[in-house]
Amino acid sequence: MKIKVMFLTLLLIPALIAGCTKQNTDQNNTGQTGTTPAVTTPAETTPAGPTPDAVTSASIVDTEEAFIKAISSNGTWIIAIIKDLSINQELSLDGEFKNGKTDDNGNEIIQRKIALYSQDNNRNITARYTLTAPKLTINSPQASIQHGTFKGDLYVNVSDFELIDATVDGNVYFTAEEAQSTFKMDEASKVTGKQELQK
Repeated sequence: MKIKVMFLTLLLIPALIAGCTKQNTDQNNTGQTGTTPAVTTPAETTPAGPTPDAVTSASIVDTEEAFIKAISSNGTWIIAIIKDLSINQELSLDGEFKNGKTDDNGNEIIQRKIALYSQDNNRNITARYTLTAPKLTINSPQASIQHGTFKGDLYVNVSDFELIDATVDGNVYFTAEEAQSTFKMDEASKVTGKQELQK
């Protein structure tokens, strides 16, 4: 009987060692080659309930180069800075973008947003930032600047441009009467300079 037990024990030990070694190897390999968990920014968070702003891609930027790329016609519909940026060149918000939502008729909604703020997972604003440039031209339809400060002169070439809880520390020039007549800003927004039509 003792011989049988010893024999079975000797057979089981190599199997147990092989199993443990395989498990450790798998864990080590996962640590080295496994997929890194995605880190979501507040603008990309998808809470339960209504669809959030950033259901499609957003650019979260903290450099001059990244911002310039994000506002181009090859950029994204939301451009969110995460610190104050000062860019010593004229800027242009270009391209037509859809925000991933549809209206009551099922049509995709066109929108473009420069977000000068950070928010938490509950979409509470946690910080506001200043974007400084000598000139920013708005060419994207249905565009807005939100919850921060643009320091420089703003040139609006499109209709329905909007300031939402935002400050323009400079002038706003409209290049067409329709751009001027459809411009909107809420009570929390302000323009420190003049607002005028400049054809």
